[in-house]
Parts: sequence; structure tokens; C-alpha cells
Amino acid sequence: MTKFTLHNFLNRFPDNDACLDEIKRLRWGDNMICPKCERDTTFYKIKGRPKYACQFCGYHLSPLANTIFDKSTTPLTLWFYAIYLMAQTRSGISAKQLERELGVTYKTAWRMAKQIRLLLSDDEDINNLQGTVEVDETYVHPDKTKNTRIVTSARRYGNSQILMGLVEQGGRARVRHIKNTGVRELTYHVLSNVQTKANIYSDGLPAYRSLPKHGYSHSWVDHHAKYYFVDGVGTQNVENLWSQFKRGMYGVYRHCSPKYLQHYANEYAFRYSHRNTKAHMFDIFLGQIARTKFTRA
Repeated sequence: MTKFTLHNFLNRFPDNDACLDEIKRLRWGDNMICPKCERDTTFYKIKGRPKYACQFCGYHLSPLANTIFDKSTTPLTLWFYAIYLMAQTRSGISAKQLERELGVTYKTAWRMAKQIRLLLSDDEDINNLQGTVEVDETYVHPDKTKNTRIVTSARRYGNSQILMGLVEQGGRARVRHIKNTGVRELTYHVLSNVQTKANIYSDGLPAYRSLPKHGYSHSWVDHHAKYYFVDGVGTQNVENLWSQFKRGMYGVYRHCSPKYLQHYANEYAFRYSHRNTKAHMFDIFLGQIARTKFTRA
């Protein structure tokens, strides 16, 4: 697969109309039936407006409605470039860097990054995780005066926030911002995200010991005894996810409030889930426009 360079991006999306055409294609495809006259038709661009009209009855179609671009005064070319920048980096890009790259205010850059991250917030492909799934937790300590601190031990510091990671071996990942590491909380998220009869690998946290009662096969390794991989059982994949997450939070975002922690976690889970996809990451990000219904959050 050839690299998707900035030159390729600029040739593909030279202006707002090219971006609008791409959004229309992603949402409805090339062949369309008019919702009003119910005829196989071609929708033509309305000059000076981000809308299309049916060639037969004139019915208007608005590609930006119910998307992250809805009612935004920022040009689509800047939106697409922001998506390109976020997709091309392995660990994301900060709002401050977006401000510099796009030439917009910090407030606008932060909002754009937040909205793009919403595209990645619900990549659950309908089916829950299956096969062998590794589960683990990590602690994040948001501090307004210092950089976000990642705590890897089971000990909490101050207002530390807890993330639970669930990773299919060789497959997808999900991360959940959880309240505690009690039996009910962890079991609830396993039941909500993992298919019954899956194999669950974890560390020695006692809260997971009840999973066989719910139809799961559960194996664990005792990290306190310095056992990390025994007879094929381990949590290396979910630890790899945490490693990527920590690098991004340390080196890129620096600080994250608990309110938006789930969105940042979703971004890294999305990247991990699509790490082996043959398509360019930019097109994967962009494809979420057709799958994600926009809600203001």
C-alpha cells in the first residue's frame, strides 16, 4: 500500500466542494434514490450552498446535517486537514499544535479535535469481543497543575481515574472509564463488551474470579509473584495498548480532565483496533462520518 502523503491529500481535497462531495459519497454512495420523488437520480451541487438538489423534483440534500461539521463556520478544507493530521500521527496531535497548523484560535482547534474524537468514540461494530480477550486496568491521575500522570500500580493517588482495557488477541480493543475495581463493576463491563463463553485472561485481581459463573473461561497470571506469561496465558496485548496510551498522554496531550478521559481512551482503542487494516488511517477516520450520528457533547 502506498503512503498517503500531504501531496496526495491536497490533490484529493483541493477545495470545500471536493470535501463536500466526499461527505455526500460516504453517507449515501454514488447511486441514490430521491426520498421525495423516489426516482433513481443524480443530485447536483447547489451553487454557493453546501447542499445538493435532485435533478427531477429539486429535493434538497444536506450532507453536513447530523455530522461533526453541522453549523460550523470553519471551512471543510481545514476540518479535513485536521482529520488528516490526527490520523497520520501514531499518538494523536494536541489542540495547541492544531491551532498552529490550521491558523485558527485555540478554542476552535480544541473543539475540532473533540468533535473528531467523537467519530472514534463508538467503534463497536455491533458484535462484542470474542475468542480470547485480555483484561486489565490502569490508573490515570489528572492534575491541573502538572502533566497527566499514569499510575501502573494498584494503588490510587488522590483523584485517580481508572480505565479498564479489554483486548481481543489479534483483534479489537475497547477501553472503559470505570468507577472502581470491584466485582460488580468489572463483571458488568465484561458482560457488556465480551461474548459469553469467551476465554478471559487477566492478572491475579480477585474481582475476576467470579467470571466462570457467567459462562466465561477464566485464566490468570500472578503479577505480584513476577509471573507474566505462563502456559500461553498473559496480558501482553492489553499492556501494549496501555503503552501506546501512556506515550500519547505523556508526550502529546499532557493533561486530560476526567470529563473527557473516555474520549481520549476511545481514540487509542480505535487506533489499536485498526492497526492492521489495509486502508489508510485517514480514510478509516473519514469513514466514521457515515457511521456516527453527531451529538453535541
